[in-house]
Amino acid sequence: MATSKKTRAKARKSPSSSRKRQCWLMKSEPDVYGIDTLEREGRTGWDGIRNYQARNFMRDDMRVGDEVLFYHSNAKPPGVAGLARVSKLGVVDHTQFDPENKYFDPKSDPDDPRWVMVEVEFVERFKAEISLEWLKSQAALHEMLVVQRGQRLSIQPVQPRHYDLVVKAGRRASA
Repeated sequence: MATSKKTRAKARKSPSSSRKRQCWLMKSEPDVYGIDTLEREGRTGWDGIRNYQARNFMRDDMRVGDEVLFYHSNAKPPGVAGLARVSKLGVVDHTQFDPENKYFDPKSDPDDPRWVMVEVEFVERFKAEISLEWLKSQAALHEMLVVQRGQRLSIQPVQPRHYDLVVKAGRRASA
């Protein structure tokens, strides 16, 4: 997991101590990589992202320590399964250079990689997922991107007040 000079420079741009708290929702299919796997492994690189906006969030906006709602997508039902935290920035996504990998990108240059990722670490697993249906039913969460029609982005910013409400519900469901 090497980093390029450009990637490291971008990751250092703004010190995390001078910015506001930042939260994210990151989607993963539980049969591909679920919260149970993250709990067992402790941390992972968030590889395989091939959407420029999601990549830009990881490359330009995320910082070590950012809080993450770990969301199981393409599940029955989809929902927030637990919590993670951004633990490393500016990691080159190795899958872009592997011709056998479904995320191979023949146009990506090893000297200036197109795709970068962050590493996330396990924080907490909820005993019961907080379903998308429940999220949609909460008036206080109506601005949250994941509940908006047509919002399919796999990495989304989350307002801290929304993050806190979801965490409170997840911990209550886990009690």
